[in-house]
Amino acid sequence: MISGEVVSGETGIRTTWTARCSQEFLERLRAQGYARCTVRTYEGTVGRFCAEVQKRSLSFGKLDGVVLEAVRRAVLAETSESARTYAKFCLTRFIDYLVDTGVASLLEPPGTEPTALDRLREEYDAYLRQQRALSEATIYHCQRFLERFMAFRFGALLGDLNAITPDDIIAFLGQLKAGSRPYRDKTPPTHLRNLFKFLFWSGKTKRNLANSVPRMVQPQPANLPRYLRSDEVRRLIEAVRTDDPVGRRNYAMLLVMARLGLRSPEVIAIRLEDIDWRAGEILIRGKGKLHDRMPLPSEVGEAIVDYLRNGRRGESRALFVSSKIPYRPFEDAQILNTILRSAFEKTGLKPPQKYVGSHVLRHSLATDMLRNGASLDEIGDVLRHRSRMTTTIYAKHDIEGLRSIARAWPVAGGAQ
Repeated sequence: MISGEVVSGETGIRTTWTARCSQEFLERLRAQGYARCTVRTYEGTVGRFCAEVQKRSLSFGKLDGVVLEAVRRAVLAETSESARTYAKFCLTRFIDYLVDTGVASLLEPPGTEPTALDRLREEYDAYLRQQRALSEATIYHCQRFLERFMAFRFGALLGDLNAITPDDIIAFLGQLKAGSRPYRDKTPPTHLRNLFKFLFWSGKTKRNLANSVPRMVQPQPANLPRYLRSDEVRRLIEAVRTDDPVGRRNYAMLLVMARLGLRSPEVIAIRLEDIDWRAGEILIRGKGKLHDRMPLPSEVGEAIVDYLRNGRRGESRALFVSSKIPYRPFEDAQILNTILRSAFEKTGLKPPQKYVGSHVLRHSLATDMLRNGASLDEIGDVLRHRSRMTTTIYAKHDIEGLRSIARAWPVAGGAQ
């Protein structure tokens, strides 16, 4: 934490706390790789902020919420209208820095009494995180179905949870499926089961209504899992490989997916400390917060090393980061879908399905393993499937194996 005024060196010159905060903040920007002109722009805005603090004779520790907002408004009022938008951005970053270092405190929002639904939502969130260890995306959808179902059953105010009946659940699911277009999402029953398991587990309902949630009818797909041939996968990966930092990063990311069969969120979740270079292993942070160690192929390791030495920058511990300053980790895995779409356009290859998703590389690895003699158990181990039934979809590709168990086609005059 930054303290008050200090005497600098033998000269006895006093350095104000605002000057030291400003200097440390600007040094951080330089260390993150910001251009000199950008740092100068920040320096001008931060300088006006510090001057306003000194003008008001605010001592160290006096930048609380109300005073901080007053200083911020005064600085913006002195800024020209054309530069005001960027000045707001610069001020926000500097104020966040002051708050993080304990120098300032933000204005506390007015407190509101939480409603019964708010308390239920908080308890449900803790249950999903601590008891179920679900991902952020799954927790979001579970919370959305909590809100949607309670609004459907009770309206604006939460009612007696024991008054919920199986008929209410059927009616809610029927409303979801209503409409001219078929409802293809099969997750609503799963989200509702999670909700009613929680309500019974926490004692808010006397019976477990999760057993009353029906399954949505989903026709079994007749088509084979969409995949690419091994030579097509290689063309896609090579298409993104260039001699700049972005090309090295994109090449390493696609190669990790194609050779290890990772899901896209698992790729962006890899951290620097997850790679054991001596043992030749990599830690995979999978679904449900499960961690698995997998062998690191030499080809993948060499691509990662090339990216680390010649492309990666920033202070983040995430392996793959944005190419833009300040080189932050990716917020979601959409970057991989974007890279893959660009690779398809560059190579002229036709995607195996209308929606270009990174899962096609995972399917392609499994299909290639099967055609090279791997068993379904081995494929399930590589893909880290929890259930063997998940891996059985690839049995459709084993034409020779299926032919051996197929019954003979009846002919005229055959079986009576």
